[in-house]
Amino acid sequence: MSDQGATLTPSPAPPAPTGPRPKVTNRGRTTIPAASSNSDSTDVPEFEPFGVAGPRGYPPMTEYLDIWDVDMVRNREGSNKQQHHTDFYNSDALIVRRGQEFQIKIIFNRPYKPTEDKFALEFVIGSSPQYSKGTYIPVFPTQEQQSSWAGRIVNTSDNAVTMGITPIANCIVGKYQLYVAVMTPFGIRRTRRDDTRKLYILFNPWVAADDVYLDDEKERQECIMNEMGIIYHGSFDDVAERNWNYGQFNYGILDACLYILDRSEMPITNRGDPIKVTRKASAMLNSHDDEGVLVGNWSGDYTYGVAPTSWTGSTDILLTYASSKMPVCYSQCWVYAAVFNTFLRCLGIPARVVTNYFSAHDNDGNLKTDIILLEDGRIDRSNTKDSIWNYHCWNECYMSRPDLPAGFGGWQVVDATPQETSDGMYRCGPASVQAIKHGQICYPFDAAFVFAEVNSDVVFYSRKRDGTMVPVKVNQTHVGRMILTKAVGSMERRDITDNYKFPEGTKEERTVLEKAEEYGCKREKSEPPEADVDLVLPTLEATVGDDFTFELEFINRSNEGRVVEAYISGNVVYYTGVTSSEFLLRDSIVRIGPQKSVKTTVEIESKKYMKNLVEQANLHFIVSGKVKETGRIVTALKVVNLHNPKLTITVSDVGKVNEEMMAIVEFTNPFSFSLEDVYIRMEGPGVMQPKSKYYSLIPNGSSLTWTEFFTPHRAGTTRVIATLDCPALRQVHGQASLTIEP
Repeated sequence: MSDQGATLTPSPAPPAPTGPRPKVTNRGRTTIPAASSNSDSTDVPEFEPFGVAGPRGYPPMTEYLDIWDVDMVRNREGSNKQQHHTDFYNSDALIVRRGQEFQIKIIFNRPYKPTEDKFALEFVIGSSPQYSKGTYIPVFPTQEQQSSWAGRIVNTSDNAVTMGITPIANCIVGKYQLYVAVMTPFGIRRTRRDDTRKLYILFNPWVAADDVYLDDEKERQECIMNEMGIIYHGSFDDVAERNWNYGQFNYGILDACLYILDRSEMPITNRGDPIKVTRKASAMLNSHDDEGVLVGNWSGDYTYGVAPTSWTGSTDILLTYASSKMPVCYSQCWVYAAVFNTFLRCLGIPARVVTNYFSAHDNDGNLKTDIILLEDGRIDRSNTKDSIWNYHCWNECYMSRPDLPAGFGGWQVVDATPQETSDGMYRCGPASVQAIKHGQICYPFDAAFVFAEVNSDVVFYSRKRDGTMVPVKVNQTHVGRMILTKAVGSMERRDITDNYKFPEGTKEERTVLEKAEEYGCKREKSEPPEADVDLVLPTLEATVGDDFTFELEFINRSNEGRVVEAYISGNVVYYTGVTSSEFLLRDSIVRIGPQKSVKTTVEIESKKYMKNLVEQANLHFIVSGKVKETGRIVTALKVVNLHNPKLTITVSDVGKVNEEMMAIVEFTNPFSFSLEDVYIRMEGPGVMQPKSKYYSLIPNGSSLTWTEFFTPHRAGTTRVIATLDCPALRQVHGQASLTIEP
């Protein structure tokens, strides 16, 4: 029978498999899985025979060297912690820094004989230690036999041998386990696993061979050792400060920071590279992609968590994350930056929190923030999508950049606030500050994004009825107006704007912007003719709940009279520049004589804005209009920060270590309404763990007093900081300085 002309009937698809999915592993690709957890470890055998034992087993080994005890020299006053600048860590474990010698004392069963006895210290990290990957490191006492970590005998006395160990300056940062191994003719005998012999190795900014080396002791003291931070907010012409307890030395914080890297599944072998560590942590500090530390929330509704304005420090956040294994609610940019700062300083990477005033966002890296006006000069809100944050906080960390050309090491921008994705994840940096200043925005990581945050032009467009848009005004100096960080060694502020950009209008600045354009950042090239009428808005201070007067001044620079059709818009805005509600819209016809000025006042009533006020208490005024005779557009922007009432904190005059002290927090409700669901938090670096108190109601005009006792555990000058937070009133804080004597 012939097969010609036969047709094949397709078989039905096999049924979908049921039951659990097979576990996907590395089997078949690698012999062992990649180690990505610092908490996992492999128990090393106590005895490792060289061969197969005979029928009678091994002979007794009493005549050979045996280990009786290992002293990690881990007390706070000991030489290890003092010399490695780790004596502030509230931990019983030995904590040292890489590239620098530390000492361990081994007690044997008899005096050590260098010519006969052979022993080594074995340091292991992760679940599958390997010599080739730097996760298993033997350290030998003799010069003839050395590994990547140097070892030497410092002292011998009776049965005790003190050995000095110097980890290589680029070794893996994390928690190691120590074993002492002795060679016998029959095999290697070693100490059993003992948690008292764990060892933390950190980055070392005091050693020149380390990538995070910082050659300035005052900077090191500020950016590694200082727990007391100041974070700047408000606006550039009305700077506000809040204190923050970084708490990088508090009990459990170091383990919490290592857990963050474990949670990210970062390979153990990458954890000696500060570039990789900071980039990974930038993603892990927010919860967007990877169940990271903090959940961002800008809505004003914090029912299911802690309001960002309520936090006083990083300790509660990091310990909660490490214990619950769940993201902590809630955060905004300064909280992300503050907790990231704790992470960096705790691991030994020099870091500081930076605030950029008038920070451009959502501009697609095109160096333009577009504000659309209607033909009559009013803001076209439906088409204005870009926003300028009143301020934005990020971090700088200090490191060399061997992946970039010479000269681009030093301070690097890293930002954990989830704004834009970078390589598929919400993170930013490290981006070289030098590269940003010089327009070299092609270099990794995310330099173009940060460059736009500090260099964007604000472009006002007039939208015609047919949809076309014509640029009518370009403001090249509004964005990145001022960049601040805390000064070294004092509670003053430090202006570091010059680190990011050359002075406005200089030849160097123009060259940098041209360089940036070569890499794709397009600017607005048109130069619309300026109006001959200037508009000046006042700098004023007002308190929440106050009525106040807003004064506008129109200045006519021409020799002819001018008539301006002006529109005055008052908006309650989030600090991100996003409008919450409009509480004022007024139009006004202003007539100005030649070479004259005219002032117009607007009365602002608190009842108009109070019911719509959001947490940062920002009012944003936009005045725009058209000069009737010339058709030119005049515009001006002003942010008014309404000042909140303060907390009063009183602390005992002078305290002593381990002697009880008292702090008293006082607050009076100044408003005509009651405050409900009020939380007060208080803590202080080196003196007080985080504490909190809840008040269901504070009636109008009434006061509260909260007394708390605490016992300082460290001498020096410090602060106690407190916040008060409730749905109707945010951003209330206070602080008191105190000196603790030994």
